[in-house]
Amino acid sequence: MDVRSFHWWRTVFFLIPVIGVYTMVLGTLSIASSLIDRSGHFAHRCARAWSWLILATTGVRVDVRGLERLERGRTYIFVANHQSIYDIPVIFASLPYQLRIIAKESLGRFPCLGWHLRRTGHLLVDRRNPDRAGILRRWRALVGEGLSLIIFPEGTRSPDGRVGALKAGSFLLAIEAGLPVVPISVDGTRFVMRKGHLTTRPGDARLLVHEPIETSGLAPGDARALAERVRAIVAGAVTHDEAGAEDARGSATAPPQRNPGAAARHVDA
Repeated sequence: MDVRSFHWWRTVFFLIPVIGVYTMVLGTLSIASSLIDRSGHFAHRCARAWSWLILATTGVRVDVRGLERLERGRTYIFVANHQSIYDIPVIFASLPYQLRIIAKESLGRFPCLGWHLRRTGHLLVDRRNPDRAGILRRWRALVGEGLSLIIFPEGTRSPDGRVGALKAGSFLLAIEAGLPVVPISVDGTRFVMRKGHLTTRPGDARLLVHEPIETSGLAPGDARALAERVRAIVAGAVTHDEAGAEDARGSATAPPQRNPGAAARHVDA
């Protein structure tokens, strides 16, 4: 007999309905704001509020470190590993920057969502046939508006914490745009929600911001080496386990951390 865990019931009958409500409310405000605010700044604040609410509702505490390494008001390309769908709320709630994401072109086919993402500055890319010139042109436009980008160049979520190979395409564009790359290590989110699983659990996550890497002086041929350098930095601060081992035991607990912080302790610029 398959007995569902407490956290499964909590996810299905509490978290999904509650998160659904404020997703609709904040999503409506965000879409409405894009009609008069093409910069997407208010939409980003809605995204930060949504992220904070998701973390608070689920019971995810985030220890944020390394923000002092960043220069306020500068534009960066943040490069993060990917463990869980909770990575996005962790990053949006923790980084005090106007962030835009690079997403799959397929998201643009969803009614309202694709239109909204494009209007507020997010980049939708066809990974099978990327338009490098067009993407670079839009990147430079974002730089002119003081916006930063967040990318997950692994291309998929890691089930066990191991950081996979990073696709070099984004690093090539970073070099061509002359933007500094900031490696980010996200750890612990896979214990909150495992890849391929519906159940979510309270837990502790860590977000470590590493030193920015300047791309000025690099050539397009350096993109692969830059990707490997960033992967080594990110992976060096991420724990990993045997894939599926925790699931086989029926539960997962986040690794201990020394100084758990608030889910979102910084105010947007």
